[in-house]
Amino acid sequence: MTATALEILKTVYGYDAFRGPQARIVEHVIAGNNAFVLMPTGGGKSLCYQIPAIARPGMGLVVSPLLALMADQVAALRQAGVRAAALNSDLPPDERRLLWRDINMGALDLLYVAPETLLRSDVLERLDGVKLSLIAIDEAHCLSQWGHDFRPSYRQLDAVVARFADTPRMALTATADEPTRAEILSHLAIAETDAFVAGFDRPNIRYAIAEKDNPRAQLKDFLKRHEGESGIVYCLSKRKTEETAAWLQGLGYDALAYHGGMEKTAREANQKRFQHGEAVIMVATIAFGMGIDKPDVRFVAHIDLPGSIEAYYQETGRAGRDGLPSDTLMLYGYEDIALRSRFIEESDAPEQRKRMERQKLDALLGLAETAGCRRQVLLSYFGDHCEACGNCDTCAEPPKLFDGTIAAQKALSCIYRTGERFGQAYIVDVLLGVESERSARFGHDSISTFGIGTEHDNRTWRAILRQLIALRLVDVDLTGHGGLSIAPPGRDFLRDKPTLMLRVPPAARARRDKVARSAAQSAIMETDRALFQALRQKRLEIARTQNVPPYVIFHDKTLIELAVARPASRAEMENVPGVGEAKLDRYGPAFLAVIAAHA
Repeated sequence: MTATALEILKTVYGYDAFRGPQARIVEHVIAGNNAFVLMPTGGGKSLCYQIPAIARPGMGLVVSPLLALMADQVAALRQAGVRAAALNSDLPPDERRLLWRDINMGALDLLYVAPETLLRSDVLERLDGVKLSLIAIDEAHCLSQWGHDFRPSYRQLDAVVARFADTPRMALTATADEPTRAEILSHLAIAETDAFVAGFDRPNIRYAIAEKDNPRAQLKDFLKRHEGESGIVYCLSKRKTEETAAWLQGLGYDALAYHGGMEKTAREANQKRFQHGEAVIMVATIAFGMGIDKPDVRFVAHIDLPGSIEAYYQETGRAGRDGLPSDTLMLYGYEDIALRSRFIEESDAPEQRKRMERQKLDALLGLAETAGCRRQVLLSYFGDHCEACGNCDTCAEPPKLFDGTIAAQKALSCIYRTGERFGQAYIVDVLLGVESERSARFGHDSISTFGIGTEHDNRTWRAILRQLIALRLVDVDLTGHGGLSIAPPGRDFLRDKPTLMLRVPPAARARRDKVARSAAQSAIMETDRALFQALRQKRLEIARTQNVPPYVIFHDKTLIELAVARPASRAEMENVPGVGEAKLDRYGPAFLAVIAAHA
């Protein structure tokens, strides 16, 4: 490793050593080579292009998909003393002229630009005369036609690659399965020997998935563990986003809504409040997230089923970017499966795309229904692996299995004998022998399957039907009222009667009066917690005076280190991870004063 790279790491970023494959990647790119970097969110991808851009002669050009993400990274770099800027369509003419002057004078280390802006002919022509140290394409999975974040403009970046063929190029992502990785390498002409795959594991994230029982009660119980912390709650619809945010506000939370149907100014204002706040909950559709660089998101909850494992992985990956313990929760029911299936079938996509989307949904349902370690299933989807993690709900409380062969036969027979047109609730009533005006009217109180399922309760039958839908033994009428019918594999099952092991639904959770601290809150000793809170308050004051997010001053992880180490001098503070020279000069006295006051 070059002394220059280590010096930059220490003086600019405040760290003594690289993590994982960072050192190999940085050295590889400084030497003038291309690189594909797959590294989990929070693994330090940004350093892999920022340090080579600073070390090499010229200006680093970074392609980034969202203005908010660019603004975040530029603000953080400037705090660290790096000459960085963003070129985008929102810049006033005067600021744009000054920026181009700085670019032409060689006064920038890093320039961030959206692909749509970069591909404009006038921008490319002006960059022809600029010495570029490298071209880094962040969120590179956006160029995959089969990905959930596909951006057509990313597919056109091969023109930039050809135009600046002698400039080292990098493609970086945290979300790419094996076909997507191959597509990126091929499209950007990066050799497989230049690929660095660091794995997908985020060991600090706890994964939990549960059947929808009472979604609001389940979410409320989950949030009790995260008082005073920031997080994201994902919903499928705009209406549900607004209703959930209003409900949380009624419970006393600082909750905001975010979706694509909002006015741009309102959406941007809410995003800024989330980024600049210390305990804000964003209730959002998937339109929110990729541009969020906030490291202290302590939880992510899905109260509706996401679209794929890639989407789930990326959305949950917005928690715990700073490496501190973080929680996730996903709730789902058979209605979610039906809705996601309908989205696929009613789309205008070609059949090949629909087939792939069905496979992706099946993989997600496999993750939801697994009785094994969630992390193992999640990582195996991306071609990665791990031992049983001990940090997911199924590891903490392994679900019980039972031989569901007879139960499945009863459920399928009941669906058949009622005409394959009734929904889940009615089928369960018939299995339990619930007498009603409806069952009498249709004559279903006299069929052979009426009351044959009394060995299970309503909750268990709902779980059985949900699993049969997930296993594709049962179809849901996508255009009608959710009527259940037997799928072809279900008819094969009735004929062949193979053994079928199903999960026993967990018992309904009793209300807990005592709320445990979150894992992140427990990461700091009680004796240091008062100082940590005082340091957070000082950070917030400084951030507000500069109109920047608090985390660009110092991450929570650095504040914890300060609270534990309690440096009494500049020399001692310099040894705290995350404190570079520029921040030490700018903020050292203020934070040392807070520490001294708590001596």
